[in-house]
Amino acid sequence: MTINLKNFLKDKPKLSKMGEFQQLQEIDGLEISAVSADLYGSGRDDLCLFYFKDGANYGAVYTNNSICSESISWNKNIRKKFIKGLLVNTKNANTFTGQQGKEGLDSISKALAKNLTLKEAQKKDGTKTVVKPNEILFASTGVIGEKFPTQQIKSYLPSLVEKLREKQNKFVWFKAASSIMTTDTRPKLAYEECRLWNKDIRLCAIAKGSGMIAPNLGTMLAFVFTDADIPSIYLKSLLKRAVSSSFNAITVDSDTSTNDMVAIFSTNKVKTGKIYNVLDPKLKDFEAALNRLLLNLAKQIVIDGEGAKKFVTVKVVNARSQQMAKTIAFSIANSPLFKTAMAGEDPNWGRVIMGIGKAGEKVSPEKIEIKFGDLKVAEKGKIAEEYSEEKLKEYMKWDSIEIEVNLKLGQGNFECYTCDFTKDYININTDYRN
Repeated sequence: MTINLKNFLKDKPKLSKMGEFQQLQEIDGLEISAVSADLYGSGRDDLCLFYFKDGANYGAVYTNNSICSESISWNKNIRKKFIKGLLVNTKNANTFTGQQGKEGLDSISKALAKNLTLKEAQKKDGTKTVVKPNEILFASTGVIGEKFPTQQIKSYLPSLVEKLREKQNKFVWFKAASSIMTTDTRPKLAYEECRLWNKDIRLCAIAKGSGMIAPNLGTMLAFVFTDADIPSIYLKSLLKRAVSSSFNAITVDSDTSTNDMVAIFSTNKVKTGKIYNVLDPKLKDFEAALNRLLLNLAKQIVIDGEGAKKFVTVKVVNARSQQMAKTIAFSIANSPLFKTAMAGEDPNWGRVIMGIGKAGEKVSPEKIEIKFGDLKVAEKGKIAEEYSEEKLKEYMKWDSIEIEVNLKLGQGNFECYTCDFTKDYININTDYRN
């Protein structure tokens, strides 16, 4: 018996195939374009621009890797809480590129600001808008240590600006999401609606990520766009909370990238009244929608894990604290032995026991209860009396597996998401630069 992954997800991803993009909506105040700068030499889209004609509030979180992309360093140096654009390139990480990578962003920002300003000058409504280089954010993904293709990107900026579109139909979103992929096998998009002060609010998002995925983000980019009127300081607080139970609750291979970035942008087009703090009751529905959106994207990343065939949920319940539950959950989920057992459809629950023990947390073995799905495999310090190898082998054929570890020590719970390790993971990463 198998479970379709799309049906398995608690928050159904609406956006796995082109035909499922119907619910994507326009975000007023946002324009999008994606082109090929031929960074791959194949003609695929690899450069994407998000432009906020009237500016946008934003909040962002970045990788905890001590070595990071020049794009992230650039963003962190921007002190503005109101920006005009986000430029994303793939193929090149702009990491360990030294002064050349840093100067490349400075040169591109000036050229892009000039092109956007000229675009605004051509409007016939009499408005005059000047875009400044320090109102542009960057995101990069791809190979580390290669020379940043500054001139190649600059040469395509006029085309990128010319193709900006206010009408964001499903094809525009699909094109944008496809343009930021690296080893991904599919674009990742999500959409939510909510109410904020009796107003209808939209949230659209895209993400990329497939390998080098671990807590504290992964080699992933995710961008959320909303028409709500929410100050930057509250956007960042809401984002950090939502990331903790979504992007920081997934792992593909336990590696944390140099380029991780998750950002949210609000165009402020739907006026919702003054918000007094991040705990303002008015934000409750918005925060719930943001949490659903990010968890949806996070799960899509795990499903698309490099070479992955199975989606695996590891739940640790009744620990002394949530942190203890999280430590043990990731100790299991990050274990290559556990992940290869999942790939081999081997109900080797001893590898779960190993993962619990190596986490460094004080547990009581005689209290531990382990389930694979609804099947109890261990309890009271030994194999469960109702253990059935035959039933377990049948369960392991499913394309979504749930492991539950009940420590029976307290009330701390944590749920993380991972995938199996297959031979394809090795093939993908040995051929990555070819």
